[in-house]
Amino acid sequence: MRHDSSEENRRLLGSYLEWFGRPLAFYTDKAGMFQVAVKTKRQEQREGRDRPPMPPTQIERALRELNVVWIPAHSPQAKGRVERQFLTAQDRLVKGLRVAGARTLEEANAYLEREYVPWWNQKLTVPPADPADAHRPLGKEHDLAAILSHVEQRQVTNDYTVRYDGKVYQIDRRDIQVGMRKAWVRVEERLDGSIAVQFQGRYARVRRCAPPLPELASLQTMEAKAPRPTRKPTPKSDWMKNFTVRSGPSLRQAIEVSNARH
Repeated sequence: MRHDSSEENRRLLGSYLEWFGRPLAFYTDKAGMFQVAVKTKRQEQREGRDRPPMPPTQIERALRELNVVWIPAHSPQAKGRVERQFLTAQDRLVKGLRVAGARTLEEANAYLEREYVPWWNQKLTVPPADPADAHRPLGKEHDLAAILSHVEQRQVTNDYTVRYDGKVYQIDRRDIQVGMRKAWVRVEERLDGSIAVQFQGRYARVRRCAPPLPELASLQTMEAKAPRPTRKPTPKSDWMKNFTVRSGPSLRQAIEVSNARH
């Protein structure tokens, strides 16, 4: 593998399954590609607490679909054989690659297959107590291209499009089904980079929609918003044209006038 990532490990898993078949279980560490970490507050410990349910990682989901058990190691000592193999690889393998003059990944893989792995199987392996092979063959229901994909759920919009990774995909009109609008579909990003959309166990053909041109989008926005009609200026009211405001009598004068009338 060129790097230790979820995608590269899914590729390696696919090669293993095609070569050996499905094992009963895989025994690994608790790396983030195998298990979603539980978020805890600062200085908070989770020893002695039950682990809350977390969504599966892509590899964990793939193993479930393959009916393969995943066993996490709780300490490096729990997988001591792997740790000891790492020590051997860091010593014997590095020296062997240097002697073989391997300078590229292809040359290193050729050395592994030609010299290192045969030496390892002859000198360091231990015969199992039960020689029966527990690997199970892959069945017709095991579509590795789909199982080893990066899978996410997306909702179909009213115009039968699906958004994924910042892109819009149009569902083919021939594959539109009843109840698909506003429904959730399974979007598979395959290892070869292609996109597959599955709804109720059936795949729908999709095509990527080209994003609208900025100039065209601005023109459509301008056409959609019709200009408001211009109003004629309202003439000023003249109801106070001949109305004059004179200074009235003071309060004392008004009281005197009122008393004189009575």
